[in-house]
Amino acid sequence: MELSPLADRLRPKDFSDFFGQEHLVGPNGVLKRLIDKDELPSIIFWGPPGCGKTTLARIIASKTKSEFIHFSAVSSGIADVKKVVGQAGERKKIYGKKTILFIDEIHRFNKLQQDAFLPAVEDGTITLIGATTENPSFEVIGPLLSRCRVFVLTLLDKNDLSKIIDRALKELKLKIDDKAKDFLLDSSNGDARIAINVLEIDSKLAKRTVKLKDIEEALQRKTLLYDKAGEEHYNTISAFIKSMRASDPDAALYYLARMVNAGEDPLFIARRMVVFASEDIGMAQPTALVVANEVFRSCETIGFPECQENLAHGAVYLALAKKDRRAVDAYFEALKDVKKLGNLPIPLEIRNAPTKLMKELGYGKGYEPYHNKIKSFLPDELKGKKYY
Repeated sequence: MELSPLADRLRPKDFSDFFGQEHLVGPNGVLKRLIDKDELPSIIFWGPPGCGKTTLARIIASKTKSEFIHFSAVSSGIADVKKVVGQAGERKKIYGKKTILFIDEIHRFNKLQQDAFLPAVEDGTITLIGATTENPSFEVIGPLLSRCRVFVLTLLDKNDLSKIIDRALKELKLKIDDKAKDFLLDSSNGDARIAINVLEIDSKLAKRTVKLKDIEEALQRKTLLYDKAGEEHYNTISAFIKSMRASDPDAALYYLARMVNAGEDPLFIARRMVVFASEDIGMAQPTALVVANEVFRSCETIGFPECQENLAHGAVYLALAKKDRRAVDAYFEALKDVKKLGNLPIPLEIRNAPTKLMKELGYGKGYEPYHNKIKSFLPDELKGKKYY
């Protein structure tokens, strides 16, 4: 009989065998304490791939003695949701048994599909456990999100991932040399599933001791975590901007390369560079805006892949340019006063005076376009205010 996949065989049945997420399931973890008190609310696990979201859901189900229904948002529709909710209602009414509905990739459900099981979450017919790699603030409807506790899971660190690799090797009756293990730890990017799948591939090639070249063959290449509509998209562009702000061209080029390699739209990157030129460089080097605009124009006219050279040129230029945020900061300080104080009366001398009556009322009186004396044209309530 063919064995089930290695990842399934290694799936822990208890928290004592679960590696990682100590802040949730360690001795003082909030999730463990809720389960011990049998006060589990509907929850959403938000974290990167391979960090243990599905495994945690299965452990929870076994601990609470609830019926566990595994639901995939990829292959299920509203009719499936309604059927499961109906069965959960009957189960609760007849047997008094709770139902945990685990929805993998809940971010793939649209608004109507999420609305379909909202009433069942509200009245306790089901306890929802949603798993997502995307920021639930963007992907889960407000009414459902407000009824769930969001638990953030993190990438597995190398220590936890090493323990999982050791367990997989024991199951497969394999050994691994140090260089191969170090490379697998680095290449897995905190994703236990990648590490386990690579070892399973190597085991089928009848290797007794896994070498570096075996890992490279099975892995092919590192997989970059990047979703143009999700959290990592914003994390990477943020790192790119902050690297340029810190005048670090090496880091700026690295994050630029990550975005380009992941398929980011060059125009999106170029637009952010145009904003950066005014926001962070400003009056210190006004030509930065000219360069950034030309980079954007190059991306428009030349296109990918050639325009990545223009992006690199622009990123280094902006990173090395002197920085001065005073103009932008001053503007936003002025904007605060506009919002706070409203339309304050404009001083008469700088008002427009197109009619005789306006001139008689003092509009434009005493205005000197190139006055040498220190004088403020701010409204009276803001006289002496300095923004810049």
